[in-house]
Amino acid sequence: MTIQTLGRRRARWVVLSAAALALSYGAWRASSGTPAGLPVPAAQAQMVQGLPDFTRLVDAVGPSVVNIRVLQKVDANDNSGVDPDMLEFFRRFGIPVPPGFQGNPRGGGGQPRELPRGVGSGFIVSSDGYIMTNAHVVEGADDLVVTLPDKREFKGRIVGSDKRTDVAVVKIDAQDLPAVRMGDATRLRVGEWVVAIGSPYGLSNTVTAGIVSAKQRDTGDYLPFIQTDVAINPGNSGGPLINMSGEVVGINSQIYSRSGGFQGISFAIPIDEAQSVADQLRAKGFVTRGRIGVSISGLDQTTAEALGLDKSTGALVRGVEAKSPASKAGIRPGDVITRFAGKAIESPSDLPRAVGRTKPGEQAEVQVWREGKTRTLRIVVGTYDSDTQAATNAQPSNQPKPVELAEWGLRVRALTNEEKAQAGGRGGVMVLRATAAAQAAGLREDDVIMMVANQAVDSPQALEQALTRAAKTKPFSLLYRRGEWLQYTLVR
Repeated sequence: MTIQTLGRRRARWVVLSAAALALSYGAWRASSGTPAGLPVPAAQAQMVQGLPDFTRLVDAVGPSVVNIRVLQKVDANDNSGVDPDMLEFFRRFGIPVPPGFQGNPRGGGGQPRELPRGVGSGFIVSSDGYIMTNAHVVEGADDLVVTLPDKREFKGRIVGSDKRTDVAVVKIDAQDLPAVRMGDATRLRVGEWVVAIGSPYGLSNTVTAGIVSAKQRDTGDYLPFIQTDVAINPGNSGGPLINMSGEVVGINSQIYSRSGGFQGISFAIPIDEAQSVADQLRAKGFVTRGRIGVSISGLDQTTAEALGLDKSTGALVRGVEAKSPASKAGIRPGDVITRFAGKAIESPSDLPRAVGRTKPGEQAEVQVWREGKTRTLRIVVGTYDSDTQAATNAQPSNQPKPVELAEWGLRVRALTNEEKAQAGGRGGVMVLRATAAAQAAGLREDDVIMMVANQAVDSPQALEQALTRAAKTKPFSLLYRRGEWLQYTLVR
């Protein structure tokens, strides 16, 4: 036998042995209930497949997004904002300046004129003309012009505005409008695609897209925000943040920026929180919140250990207002509030949010950490009034007491002697808040009402009596002072 023959036989044996091994392996796989053949690693499913197409979403939601122009009245003789070249042209060639033309330096009986003060966005929430937007968009507005995507324009009326949450509701007289569909902000996931539609820099119906960057972002404001990387710029405020189902999940409200323009971080108010505020604004023109009367701060690790706590969570009570709901419930300075109305208090900002969402007059359960033990207290929540609280914090104690004229949407007070002296001895009534009819008439905070239907008023009581008499002959005139200017308006 030659080496070559031996090699062939040996090769033939190897082939036969391999075949037998394969048959044996196949039989074993068959008997074990698995498919025959060597196992093949399964390909992992793609976690991201392609980029989204937003066209159908924009077609569905775009018709519901509006542009809001804010107008402010100025005196006819006020030349602020006037084109100086045009005025110089009139003067140089001896042409009389037309009364009311961008301010008339010679008077001429020109009527107060309206100048653009800002632009924002909003979205239709009901077919009969209710629109949701930001409070800062409509703040200080004498008039609003709402422009629909089909270019129709309507005069807007502020139904109510809440500075604390930055939510406002505007009404226009229109029917059969396309309303948005509301989503559930609690179901948003970080990394999910979202879209914004609005009017950045006045460019209406601009669409931008991005993802949810974070949820429950605490910026120190009353509400936790949705953080996104959607491009938001001045004019986008008040516009909707939309999920991939075409539902509104937030109101675009703020940006983080060192330049004033978009830098990759924007914030939106969760729509469930905004809707709760909007419902109250539509029902009564203002928002009622709970209040318990404590001053609080956060806990660092050292303080937590000193109090016997394992974690530096909760709200440390620094002070308790006398005769407040907290005082009556037995809450003491030095307590750490860990739960309120069944919700955990992880940080100090959680407590005012939880209390604020509780209806005044309701009883709530509070858990506090005191002297190494958890104690459960019951508290009857009071009413928070941000305007009264701000006035208390900012104004001297000898200032006249605020008076509510709810029928007219006014909170007012008498002038101090110092304020009367500064006004040259002229009397009047200071406006602390204007909503409903008063706001619709153009009144706002810090205006001084001087006459109603040609009758002078110098106290809240005199103002109320004059308004009641004048209401029998609507519309009636109202003279008020704003800064150094006297202005008339008609109350309808």
